[in-house]
Amino acid sequence: MKIILNKWLSMLAVCTVLAIPISRAQTPTDAIMMEKGQLCVAAIYGHDTWDEYWEGTYKRSNGNIGTLTRQSVTGMFSLGITDRINVLGALPWMKTSSSAGFFHGVQGIQDWGVWVKARAIDFKVGPGTLGFYPVLGLTGPASNYLPDYLPFSLGLGAVEASGRGILIYELDMGLYVRAHAAYHVRGNTTIERDYYYIPGSGGVYSDQVDMPNVSSFGATLGALLLNNNLKVEATYDGMNTLGGADIRPHDMPFPSNNMDMTRAGLSLQYYIPLGNGHILSVIAGGSQVLTGRNVGQSTAFMGGLTYQFGVFGNKKATN
Repeated sequence: MKIILNKWLSMLAVCTVLAIPISRAQTPTDAIMMEKGQLCVAAIYGHDTWDEYWEGTYKRSNGNIGTLTRQSVTGMFSLGITDRINVLGALPWMKTSSSAGFFHGVQGIQDWGVWVKARAIDFKVGPGTLGFYPVLGLTGPASNYLPDYLPFSLGLGAVEASGRGILIYELDMGLYVRAHAAYHVRGNTTIERDYYYIPGSGGVYSDQVDMPNVSSFGATLGALLLNNNLKVEATYDGMNTLGGADIRPHDMPFPSNNMDMTRAGLSLQYYIPLGNGHILSVIAGGSQVLTGRNVGQSTAFMGGLTYQFGVFGNKKATN
């Protein structure tokens, strides 16, 4: 079972950037593929907090929030349609809370996500293998949450289509480097008021908010150890919102704010063959937001389990 969850590094960063969670299983940002007929399911718990955030480029704390905490439980799956085409899905439940002030957190199901990943190119180059993987994705709200309640909101409430390219070079001895870049096209989000103000643009009489698109990127250095049963990865990733205004001084965030960030993380995954083609794995990791604009400086931890087995075709899973 080859699973490393990195899209809630990407998707949850885009949807809830003021409190970016982390979780890991096979995702749209890695180069892992299920063989034909292999199904992997995952349950991931995430916990992240911040007590400082960037209001534009000014870093500050807020006594009306204190420390903001987000907890999430994400169910995921990846299915090998063929050896070269996989379908992935994810659905997170989230809860937000703060240590101070009078604002109440919320809880509920956030955004569904579906992606198609393909192994387009892989060929031998020197002492390793070079591969290229294109990924197409679609995400959207899975419940009727309030997007205009940041930083407590579960998400931004917008449907998003994304296209991603992943390039990886794997040495035969188990070391590899990977890079990815994506473009996210977001639709409007609906808020529960018919007027809002955008700095630099003025007042808008509508409940529809034009959401800016987003670009994201990442790089990973990884290694397979202990006869390929242990995977270790160090990551650096980020996002850049292509438009939007800064948070106004001493005001609440708004869904269309310009939200940028960079982050570093570390993850471990240990595979446990169970026999008869079934494989269990244990995942743990953490991340830290390094720089940002209109986002919280979040520290996040995660842990979870994945389980791989065959559902059609060759039902013997390989590690």
